[in-house]
Amino acid sequence: MPPRRRRPAGRSQLNEAARLADRLQEAGYTRRDIARIIDRDASLVSQFYTKNKGAAFVAALSQVLAAVETGGISEVAELAAVAARHITRRTTTSGARARVRGKAVLITPTGTGTGRVGTQAIASGSTRLRPLIAEAASQDLRLAFTVRLAKTGYLHPSGSRTDSPGIRRDVIQRADHTEERSYGSAQTGGFDAADFARRVDSAGGDVTAAVHQWLVETGRIQPDAHILHLEIRTWRPR
Repeated sequence: MPPRRRRPAGRSQLNEAARLADRLQEAGYTRRDIARIIDRDASLVSQFYTKNKGAAFVAALSQVLAAVETGGISEVAELAAVAARHITRRTTTSGARARVRGKAVLITPTGTGTGRVGTQAIASGSTRLRPLIAEAASQDLRLAFTVRLAKTGYLHPSGSRTDSPGIRRDVIQRADHTEERSYGSAQTGGFDAADFARRVDSAGGDVTAAVHQWLVETGRIQPDAHILHLEIRTWRPR
């Protein structure tokens, strides 16, 4: 359970979503935790305070707070399940479900799908990639990914086939002393999306943490290395 935090002063003018978020922070959850619970980017939680957003999440956050305070539920993954039952998509003036930027999961009939995130999304767990991985798992697809981090974060030299044999693309070296390396491809078979989805679930929905853990477990990066860019690719096995 995360340590308790004091409620910030001067919050009398907060909207309801921000007040609920404050109470969850008092209970020991970070804004990043709250973002995972409502399956959104942490930047949106910040906008509860700065841009008066969050009205669509009030019902979900109220139920989550009740689950914490009276239901004895503390795990982020369980609270996310509680929240999911009370989050509804916005509708357009015609009554159709509104599109949410960055959240749509597009996988073609051949199973091809791609999702990319940068530094800000990575810091909040790359949650925008979670639906892509979950959908790939439900369709029994294969999966590969590309990461970028500082050269010093890798344990093997550039181009090492011990690190990533049969990569789809060569190692990409950048002027800022970072490298992109790809893991898995259609030629090598890639990874089972269902297995990877289980890793993400075990990490509380944090895609960044799941990828980082795999890279550390398989002896590819330093434990303190930071992922700066992440791309997920899927396809249907032959």
